[in-house]
Amino acid sequence: MKVAVLAPVAWRTPPRHYGPWEQMSSNIAEGLHAEGIDVTLFATSDSITDGKLEAVIARGYEEDRSQDAKVVECLHISHLMERANEFDIIHNNYDFLPLTYSGLVKTPLITTIHGFSSEKILAVYKKYNRQSGYVSISNADRSDELDYLATVYNGIKVSDFTYNETPGDYLLYFGRIHPDKGTAEAIEIAVKSKKRLLIAGIIQDQAYFDEKINPLLNDEIIFIGDAGPEKRNRLLGHAQALLHPINFDEPFGLSVAEAMLCGTPVIAFNRGSMPELIADGKTGFLVKTVDEAVDALADIGKINRLNCHQWSLGNFSQEKMVSEYIKLYDSILVKI
Repeated sequence: MKVAVLAPVAWRTPPRHYGPWEQMSSNIAEGLHAEGIDVTLFATSDSITDGKLEAVIARGYEEDRSQDAKVVECLHISHLMERANEFDIIHNNYDFLPLTYSGLVKTPLITTIHGFSSEKILAVYKKYNRQSGYVSISNADRSDELDYLATVYNGIKVSDFTYNETPGDYLLYFGRIHPDKGTAEAIEIAVKSKKRLLIAGIIQDQAYFDEKINPLLNDEIIFIGDAGPEKRNRLLGHAQALLHPINFDEPFGLSVAEAMLCGTPVIAFNRGSMPELIADGKTGFLVKTVDEAVDALADIGKINRLNCHQWSLGNFSQEKMVSEYIKLYDSILVKI
């Protein structure tokens, strides 16, 4: 079986710090390679893979802002599609644009929908509903107007994370600095709980950071910027809890699964995929408000950190994800 994995080109695959879609593209490609699949990763030329790499874009357009994102993605996607007949399966992790080629190539296309940026893009997904097999990354992130092959949870490269039984003395916020992700709410939870908070992530909304976050920073509320793999592992593993007070229906939430893999429980607002990721009362707490989160923190010591690790390992490993994708590939190829 020859599989082409199409990654986004906003960031390197795997990303240096931020880039969840690129990270999942990498985890899929590397996992397939480890299973003996002939896999070619289509990504930026500075990407890293144990398989084959195909690239026409030197650096991600978020890392080199001199590039036009639309031009870059057209060059990148067409590079794969013009070679589609070399592969048995194309695994698209690049949202809706590659679907517009699906009626022009004979190679089956499977599309992992990593989230809907708006309802407007549904028109494209609906048009190609029968020409690409859609996969959701959580049951919560599905449209009633689309057909799906399956839900396949994002899979984490387990060796990148270390289980830690004994936490440090801080809470952690790990994610984009953006109103959707609840950075300000995390600060409010920490302040009301009289606990130290470390904030890690890229600033995606500068005005929000300047107005809502920066004025509250001090010796107890500390912004440490983005965090690469090694730093991420340490931060997640030594936190008392990960605070995830999201203000939108998040499709998955990688940091939630990663924290639990390290043994760290998660307190999250009960929205989107959170009930699927967190076993309430066993690997963390699902809450609705800041005050409920503060109350939950008082019981965080009752959560068994080994339970968190085992739950994440059993549900969100790279091996489990890749196994499920291979079964989907086989089911598609049998029908041809």
